[in-house]
Amino acid sequence: VIRDQQAASARRGTLEQMFSEIAEGEADEGPLVVKADAHGSLEAILASLAGLGTDEVKARILLSGVGGINESDIALAAASKALAVGFNVRADAPARALARRDGVDIQYYTVIYELLSDMGGLMSGLLAPTVVENTLGYVRVKEVFAISKVGKIAGCEVTEGIARSGAKIRLVRDNVVIHEGQMSTLKRHKDDAREVKEGLECGIGIEKYQDIKEGDVLELFEAKEVARSITDT
Repeated sequence: VIRDQQAASARRGTLEQMFSEIAEGEADEGPLVVKADAHGSLEAILASLAGLGTDEVKARILLSGVGGINESDIALAAASKALAVGFNVRADAPARALARRDGVDIQYYTVIYELLSDMGGLMSGLLAPTVVENTLGYVRVKEVFAISKVGKIAGCEVTEGIARSGAKIRLVRDNVVIHEGQMSTLKRHKDDAREVKEGLECGIGIEKYQDIKEGDVLELFEAKEVARSITDT
């Protein structure tokens, strides 16, 4: 892949900006202008790009054709904040000048695999991440204390696993999830604790939540977002 080093000074239609907008949730598809050296190459590229799409994400081909990248191609890319892609072709001088002025990124390729790899990365960035949960442990509420300026603190016993400071919490009452929130406090005796092991007692507060009762079970877990690849779908 060869990148026009002078294009994208304004960085409005760049590949980097497209990835940034994807990360910020501002884009839901990858707009492209695709030019190639021959009909066979173009058809193979378009078919492969279509194969990268899923029900969630897809490449949006604004324009495709055989021949070099010209001013009208760049104007369209600029208007749509699209990426201009050339396979075994180049942009002419007026097109390069317009790309520099309007900040359109031109990506040149000579190997279809490299083109598809980059576009696959773009499509992967459009996918919503998978949320993966890791259950830390379970605690049983034995008593509830009302503390001035703090609110209710659950006096608990760790019945399974561990209690970890900052964990997420599901409050379960009679086997029904009543609330899901964030741990605000974890104490062992009167001291702040980082972790409390199974079989030990601790005090737990739930952020902005006070409806805690004796006998409630607190399921403690961590959750993180994991990026997905277009090849996983």
